[in-house]
Amino acid sequence: MRERTADRRRLAAAVLGGRAAPAYAEPPAALVRGTVLDVTPHLLVVATAQGEDRLLFEAATTFWCGREAGVSAVRVGDDVVVRCRPGGWVAERVWVRLGRATGVIAARSGDTLEIDAGHGRPRREVVVPYRYSGRIGVRHPVLEPGYLFDAVGVWEDGAFHATLPVTTQPPFPVWDAPPRPPAPRRSAAERAAGGVRLSGTVAWYDPVPAPGPGADGGRDGTAADRSRPDPHSDLRGAAYPALDAASGHDGCDRPESCLHLPLMSIGTTFTLRNDCTGAVAALPVVECGAAAAHFCDVCAVCDNGAQGRLAHLTLMSFLALGGRPESGCFNATMVVG
Repeated sequence: MRERTADRRRLAAAVLGGRAAPAYAEPPAALVRGTVLDVTPHLLVVATAQGEDRLLFEAATTFWCGREAGVSAVRVGDDVVVRCRPGGWVAERVWVRLGRATGVIAARSGDTLEIDAGHGRPRREVVVPYRYSGRIGVRHPVLEPGYLFDAVGVWEDGAFHATLPVTTQPPFPVWDAPPRPPAPRRSAAERAAGGVRLSGTVAWYDPVPAPGPGADGGRDGTAADRSRPDPHSDLRGAAYPALDAASGHDGCDRPESCLHLPLMSIGTTFTLRNDCTGAVAALPVVECGAAAAHFCDVCAVCDNGAQGRLAHLTLMSFLALGGRPESGCFNATMVVG
């Protein structure tokens, strides 16, 4: 996927110029993702796509496994994401068996939901454990078909358990969503500057469908397979909800977004600024992100009043721009062209 994206960017740059297709770039960030090979109170050994990393724990290292946790939450075979201190040898924060479910509730049976993320993705079963049902219910009071759902949580024995809602559910099903407001007029200065600048929010998604041993992510369950990270685990880029059908992406269903997003194609790059931290990246569009268009929400992280989702970043790109997965989002400014 990275090779196809790079080829498309080079073609766009040749036709439209480098400004219209900036080269991929992210802020330097010491991030590690992989499968736990060994863990002690002071050391974490992780199999990554590049080989094997040994990371040290210190007294200030924090852990998240559905909620704040300790080193005892980490097990051999777990999928982990680690933000390291500068230098890359000491773990600052560790997310264990992290997952997210975002989309429209398609069905419900007891404490289990079926979530439709759109654009041809397989529907995901989500368990809402009783101990977290009150917390989920505060921001998602209607767990019935047609209503939106967005929560982070953990993988447990091949099932995704939602533990923390990361947005407030609209009080209506998707088919009753109000029409989006008319597009704002661009000022003369904006037209002269060229390109399109939009403010909104970004969330994250995991390009690995079901990471970790025993999950239904296409792994055969053998010991060798469990220690081999999924090739998509380190994917960088964004799932974007407004793909151009004329460029061969008519398979991307496009619900109407409350933002007037410019059309882009797979491989197009855009500039994104985290308005909370000031970090800036040039990211490629790597796949359809139709689910983002359903959400006309705001982000409580350094809330600047911006409403509506610009894109869903891959987990690693979201972290590289300073996002915290358990927060679910950050406010951002996008520049296209």
